Amino acid sequence: SEAGILIGEAALRLEKAGADFLMICTNTMHKVVDQVTGYISIPLLHIADATGEKIVEDKLRSVGLLGTRFTMEEPFYKGRLEQTYGLRVLVPNGADRAIIDHIIFQELCLGIITEDSRAEYQRIARSLAEQGAEAVVLGCTEISLLLRPEDTKLVLYDTTAIHSFRGVKEMLSV
Repeated sequence: SEAGILIGEAALRLEKAGADFLMICTNTMHKVVDQVTGYISIPLLHIADATGEKIVEDKLRSVGLLGTRFTMEEPFYKGRLEQTYGLRVLVPNGADRAIIDHIIFQELCLGIITEDSRAEYQRIARSLAEQGAEAVVLGCTEISLLLRPEDTKLVLYDTTAIHSFRGVKEMLSV
């Protein structure tokens, strides 16, 4: 894809400039990770790996996943959590996935946060809990602006924070 080429070329420039490892600081763009890693020889810290490791460390087995339609529906994220970490990953139904995706792109990405949208995310999180989710993975960097720990009884895995902290840990160990 064009995005994979652009990110891959940028990653190669970073490697040539002396980067020890790479992070793509957005969940959805991990869709092109396989393409990007073809450009570089340094390791790439995958956001789903940082998140999956934290969930396993916390001894949870079943999580809900909220994110863009790509993140919820394609295997680059959900499949990685399931196959690499043995997690049961629940996603909302089709209508709710469309609502989540719409709010991300038409509101959150534009800095718009509404109580109506917060209520929708709370409702969807409750639905995931009713299906057996022990926690919810905020699989889009903007979702933590809307769904906060005080908004749900479920544990929230803020992938932005988890990935960032893991990246700093990697940097300090290099």
